Amino acid sequence: PLLAPPFTTSDFAKMDRERQALLGFQAIDSFHVQTGGFPRPGVRVDADTVADLAKQFNSEVVTEDGVVLNTPLVDEVDVKLMRTMAYGAQGQLAPMASVVGSVVAQEALKGISGKFTPVNQFLVFDAEEVLPKIENEAGEVDEEEFAMQSTRYDGQVACLGKTMQEQLGKLSYFLVGAGAIGCEMLKNWAMMGVACGESGAVHCTDMDVIEKSNLNRQFLFRPADIQQLKATVACERAKEMNPALKINTYSTKVGPDTEDTFGDEFFESLDGVCNALDNVQARMYMDQRCVYFRKPLLESGTLGTKGNVQVVIPDVTESYGSSRDPPEKAIPICTLKNFPNAIEHTIQWARDDFEGTFKQSVEDAATYKDNAQKFLEGLRQQPTTAMATVESVKQLLGNDRPQTFQDCVKWARLRFQELFYNQIRQLLFNFPLDMTTSQGQPFWSGAKRPPTALEFDRNDQSHVDFVVAAARLRAINFEIAVPRKIEESAVLDVVSKMKIPEFAPKQGVKIATTEAEETGGGGRGGGGGEEDDDEADDNRQMSGFAKMLPPAASVSGVSVVPIEFDKDADAHIDYVTACSNLRASNYNIAHADKHNTKLIAGKIIPAIATSTSLVTGLVCLELYKLVQKKPLESFKNGFVNLALPFFGFSEPLKAPERTYKDQVWNLWSRFDIDGKTMTLAQFLEHFKSEYKLEVSMVSCGVAMIYSMFSPKSKAADRLAMTMADIVTKVAKVPVGEKQKYLMFEICCSDEDGEEVEAPSVRLALK
Repeated sequence: PLLAPPFTTSDFAKMDRERQALLGFQAIDSFHVQTGGFPRPGVRVDADTVADLAKQFNSEVVTEDGVVLNTPLVDEVDVKLMRTMAYGAQGQLAPMASVVGSVVAQEALKGISGKFTPVNQFLVFDAEEVLPKIENEAGEVDEEEFAMQSTRYDGQVACLGKTMQEQLGKLSYFLVGAGAIGCEMLKNWAMMGVACGESGAVHCTDMDVIEKSNLNRQFLFRPADIQQLKATVACERAKEMNPALKINTYSTKVGPDTEDTFGDEFFESLDGVCNALDNVQARMYMDQRCVYFRKPLLESGTLGTKGNVQVVIPDVTESYGSSRDPPEKAIPICTLKNFPNAIEHTIQWARDDFEGTFKQSVEDAATYKDNAQKFLEGLRQQPTTAMATVESVKQLLGNDRPQTFQDCVKWARLRFQELFYNQIRQLLFNFPLDMTTSQGQPFWSGAKRPPTALEFDRNDQSHVDFVVAAARLRAINFEIAVPRKIEESAVLDVVSKMKIPEFAPKQGVKIATTEAEETGGGGRGGGGGEEDDDEADDNRQMSGFAKMLPPAASVSGVSVVPIEFDKDADAHIDYVTACSNLRASNYNIAHADKHNTKLIAGKIIPAIATSTSLVTGLVCLELYKLVQKKPLESFKNGFVNLALPFFGFSEPLKAPERTYKDQVWNLWSRFDIDGKTMTLAQFLEHFKSEYKLEVSMVSCGVAMIYSMFSPKSKAADRLAMTMADIVTKVAKVPVGEKQKYLMFEICCSDEDGEEVEAPSVRLALK
């Protein structure tokens, strides 16, 4: 294969360098064989020797009897590339180890499992753009800059130099998330020496706690760490790897509500932000903060064997929010409730049933028994669901509430009857199987699967599983002792003695058949003259609800405990699996096993250690470039799939620009004004005199603070006020104690009256 080597291309912009790199590796290996060591970092004579060896390997070698032992791989050896490879031959970069190691590990898994496509012979990963300029214009190298000094960073210094190592140690970075990518990032940063200098700092935040399902891919966590804060544990483990690491941990969610913690001073102290998030909302927020504070952002994500990396460079590139995936399409409510056609629908329905039955209704009951007035006031805010809420609380706290585990079994059997028999019979009563639409088409056609009511069958394991799982959870709700081992024979014995009420269809029940019907509805009509009547109606209704419920004092001693769904709790997944599969049986949908149900119900994003390691390594390579302030063409956004395998890299897109006179603006542009005492009149005059712009409207957030169309008396009063006073006293926009700036949006036009799309305005308060 060395005579005509096939390659799996890792970067289509560097296809011409794959054979060159192979020559370089052969030459370095030959150097090692001949000298007993690798070329010394920064030593030109060693690098020249490697280049000469590469030329020898690029020649044709034929034996006397005509056997071809070697053929030229390239037309001309890239001598500069050979020297560059030689300079770093003794180097070791943690991010490169992450990238190459993840590929090798995935190939091993492919060999063991026979799953996915293997790499086609050779794969060369080339990240030369990470390296600093090693040779000066005369081709000389500062050997001292790359010399090893018996420190833990020698391998990195050999490639990047001492100056770069010092810069890494001084970095102040914000790592948002301490999950799979966050753990890998902390490991890499500890190995690289990020924030290990005197003035360096890593700030890591994650509000989540460690769950059992995290352990397969978040390698800093151990079973003993379950239910501890991710950020705290991850940072402690990173400190163990490198005690010099300066790190601050938080358990605070990033968002507008926490800007007192992560405010102006905090962001201004940063050199950049690295996202390790699992949701678009938080990513968008951090993207906005990075644009506002002009900080670089390293963004990444994984999905199974796939991964992506994006680098956002202030004033230069597009931001994360410039182009993103559309939001995930939600399942219509009417489909979930009445017309499921996929197992995902039944699992979501079962998950919602768990939430309503074992958590929400129990929380309502707890609120009522502890504070009946607060409960009734809450009903006023939910008029469409108030009656259902009262009925569920009445059932939970009434005389029929379970006292023993056998009572819980009886409740579970009745629950089976209601969910999988009665509700289906009612649906078919409303919409008979032979029903047609107004267009004459069969109602039960297309995505609407005709359901079948389930008769309880003691010989059907899925039926028994539901009763057992539901009884266990109901017992937990009422703090009733659950047998250590629930005997199915005992459960069936209780069930066999029950008399199940006959189904009788209800008249006048309206069932929504479209999303519009499900979400439609209206409040009371009428004008202001009916408000007193409405209030009287409300009071009468609340009085009626109070009479339906047992007196709060009589149930104050009843213990009810809501259950928070936990995807790692077997009892919870047992219920959702049984409930979902019975619902699937109603609609002739193939069942899902417990594992797949857990993935869907727990919204677990498939993640594997190999793709996480690969993506993190690529992010850290981009961090090297950011520290060195490399030009745009050096940076790489990446899209990879280890299963195929596919590697795609592209230069980040430049932010679109617009011009006005001699001004060039993009999404990073803004007007910075020192406005501690600036009045509105001075603000308007500033743009008129400095930029020839006539400002017609000014807003702060959602508050309009100036419009040229406002009444003159109102505008005159505000013109003399300072911008800060207008915002806080007139517009009532809250300003934090630590807030140093106010942001304004302006509408303006040029001297010819043409509208100009101007950047935002940042006004300094301090």
